Amino acid sequence: MSDTIAAVATGSGISAVGIIRISGNKALTVADNMFRSANGMRLYDAACRQMYYGELVRQPTQGDGSPVFAETLNNNSSGLNKNTGEPSPCVIDLCLCVVSRAPNSYTGEDTVEFHCHGSPVVLSEVLQQLFKHGVRQALPGEFTKRAFLSGRMDLTQAEAVIDLIESETTAAAKNAAGQLQGMIGLKLSSIYNNLLDIMTHFHAVLDYPDEDIDEFNLQTYLNSLQEVESELQHLLKSYEHGKVIKNGIPTAIIGRPNTGKSSLLNALLGFERAIVTDVAGTTRDTIEEKAIIGNVLLRLIDTAGLRHTENEIEKLGVERTVAALSGAELVILVLDGSQPLMREDYDALHSIPPDVPKIAVVNKSDLPAVLSDTEINKLGIKYCSISALSGEGLTSLDEEIKNLFPLFAASPEDTGDDSGKHIQQYGSLITNARQADALTRSAGSINEAITALTASVTPDAVLVDIESALSAIGEITGKNMREDIISGIFERFCVGK
Repeated sequence: MSDTIAAVATGSGISAVGIIRISGNKALTVADNMFRSANGMRLYDAACRQMYYGELVRQPTQGDGSPVFAETLNNNSSGLNKNTGEPSPCVIDLCLCVVSRAPNSYTGEDTVEFHCHGSPVVLSEVLQQLFKHGVRQALPGEFTKRAFLSGRMDLTQAEAVIDLIESETTAAAKNAAGQLQGMIGLKLSSIYNNLLDIMTHFHAVLDYPDEDIDEFNLQTYLNSLQEVESELQHLLKSYEHGKVIKNGIPTAIIGRPNTGKSSLLNALLGFERAIVTDVAGTTRDTIEEKAIIGNVLLRLIDTAGLRHTENEIEKLGVERTVAALSGAELVILVLDGSQPLMREDYDALHSIPPDVPKIAVVNKSDLPAVLSDTEINKLGIKYCSISALSGEGLTSLDEEIKNLFPLFAASPEDTGDDSGKHIQQYGSLITNARQADALTRSAGSINEAITALTASVTPDAVLVDIESALSAIGEITGKNMREDIISGIFERFCVGK
């Protein structure tokens, strides 16, 4: 990490403020040659994490195109540089500058931020000047990667950064913020240290084979391993909750043609996403969008109407509807309340896998009702009446979703297991499939160690299982990870973070 990197850390469009971040051993030198504070202070003397107002300047260049450094500049009344005869530096922007010195910075290196006006042209010009000073463009996630490599955060915290940036719900943001504070890392660190203590003891046994392990110590370590397994299983169990908070619930909207599936999608989204006409079979392909319904993030999939058809294009749409059903974790069956139930309605209901939660939405409540409550009750499914056209009744759909998913609709602080021993909190929910896989392997290894210990096998056999568990935990926190996996994780990040 000897080179110095820079990137725009804010969005690519026009905005009020645009931030350029610089990190590396030359960050202060380069920034000092581009920034002139209003009070004449050099950045070498700047207080850490204090903002200074001044000018960002474009330095005149020498014959080889390299910039003339501030130490050689001596303005005179002619406006020309004394040493080169070139024009004195011209102002690119008026900005604020903040310095963070190693090791107490985000990356663990010297860092400088320019808070400029948010013109893409201005930000691009500042970057180009930095590149002339030998700074290079930062790669996606490189600032956070440097923070991880310098020990400023573990891998769970680094992954929480991108989760926080990409969070789509308040719950997802709170959980990512808790992980960024190190809640997962602290739990895993405690488990890791407990396993290290046990492993150290068994190593001693192997080094001194003539020493016996008394029954008290055996039971003590057995209890410790069982406690570790319980903690790992609890973390793993939180993945079901965490991945829903982060990714949402795949939700298929199905029904026969012309019941108002696309109108319902548009009503839930609040804008016209799907084409709506009176012609049956208008929707030929699946459309996916996200919306928060009943405090739960739903990945809504509008599907083609389910019916028998000879139209080849519509057949493809029906096939895609069936495929969407196979991956759905919630199904909304849309019925037309202005018409009696038809065979296609029953076919649509029977197409839903039996273990998938489902709710019926009786649409078109703005029209005279034909479909009675008695008929709907015969379907054996929860339902609510709405008008996708006017939005009437959508709040009742909210309540039904909350009732179907009370765990996900509630705050994690309000939930716990049957014993009340473990209370899930924001920041302690696993949302990452990579972490969940490593937890599964670690818990499996601990289970094998417990089995081996109770079977009175030799200590070296128990040691192999404990070492496997430690290795899997190390993958989560980053204690032992392959470079290609680490690079893949940070490639998810945006440039500038």
